[in-house]
Amino acid sequence: MNTEIRIIPITGIGEVAPGTDLGLLIFEALQHQNCALQSGDILVITQKIVSKAEGRIVHLEDIEPSPFAVRFAAEHNKDARHVEVVLRESKRIVRMDRGIIISETHHGFICANAGVDESNVEGGDILTLLPEDSDASASHIRQRLQELHGETEKLEIAVIISDTWGRPWRSGQVNMAIGVAGMNALTDYRGQNDPYGFELRASIIAVADELAAASELVMGKVNAVPVALIRGYEYHPGTGNAKTLLRESSQDMFR
Repeated sequence: MNTEIRIIPITGIGEVAPGTDLGLLIFEALQHQNCALQSGDILVITQKIVSKAEGRIVHLEDIEPSPFAVRFAAEHNKDARHVEVVLRESKRIVRMDRGIIISETHHGFICANAGVDESNVEGGDILTLLPEDSDASASHIRQRLQELHGETEKLEIAVIISDTWGRPWRSGQVNMAIGVAGMNALTDYRGQNDPYGFELRASIIAVADELAAASELVMGKVNAVPVALIRGYEYHPGTGNAKTLLRESSQDMFR
């Protein structure tokens, strides 16, 4: 049972360029903030700085839009090059309506514009793409932070990479986990009894998504805080990943 959870914004990250050692950058920001990592800590890192560090950046001047992208863009007052990038990042189009594209990415995520984003990117003709493998990105950052910690006893921490998505049937957006390392992304309560003695049969909690969403409360969208430290949540250490958060197509009633 968790009695208290702290969420600490990590400031001073600054602009991130391709090739940046994110683990080192975050470690130095923590030191500058006099906030040493402890075993049990969880770091939530926004997708945007991970994508920038990994060079997942597209310059629109290099994009030749397809005729389909040109038609859709003309109908909805969009940049055809931007539309083309979204189409290239999509494995499957779920819905195209009112100028909005909901698609399934090559990772299996279903989100607006295949995760292609132009916000918080310097220059109006630059887009960022989702990391190629956000779980691997989270694992690499976690290992780097453990190396930099440098003590004899291994630092047991978890890392979540988050992105901001809309939700069906709900207004507003929330942060969700697209990469996980060092913890199980789900907590399965099935088979346990609730306080009234009833056996739980369907309760599987997406704790990685809940932690990602909570972190946004200190990050904000205009505060230039791309990293948050969550302390006090007793997560289940493990080899979980964000892929476990994807509902199997056989269980998807809306596919």
